[in-house]
Amino acid sequence: MKNVFFIGGTMGAGKTAVCQVLKKRLYRSVFLDGDWCWDMEPFQVTEETKALALDNVCCLLGNFIRCSAYENVIFCWVMHRQEIIDSILARLDTSGCRLNIFSLVCGEEPLRRRLEGDIRAGRRAPDIIERSLEYLTLYERLDTIKIDVSELTPEKAAELIVQMSGENLPRQFNIQ
Repeated sequence: MKNVFFIGGTMGAGKTAVCQVLKKRLYRSVFLDGDWCWDMEPFQVTEETKALALDNVCCLLGNFIRCSAYENVIFCWVMHRQEIIDSILARLDTSGCRLNIFSLVCGEEPLRRRLEGDIRAGRRAPDIIERSLEYLTLYERLDTIKIDVSELTPEKAAELIVQMSGENLPRQFNIQ
């Protein structure tokens, strides 16, 4: 059975870092960051670009799910509303898949510290802090497994995801 992981969380929660760890440690895995599906300059959030990003995400995830080379499909994106998760799942054939849907949540101060570090390093614009903080409470309403990553390393968060994802998965976890 193929494992499909959805990892959501606000900007700065550590989704990409956690998924990179999962990709390296899970057997025959592939990773898609939803942000790659609409990496543009200037960044424009319109109905058209949102639909384009969703089409791109679903196309790639569908291809990964159908590809026999992969046993673990890992996907991360902000996914702050249940309808985003539901609309992606509705467009995928997940029969024969085990769905593992998580949200990485974080306290306000740890999130602020992470984002300030990213801003100093030139990876994010200063307006990201307020936008990300506004999203924090939205994850409480989602039908996902929540993992508080406030004080966790990406490695520890990935380990928890594996432990919470079902009895068969730990056997595939390659601890190095």
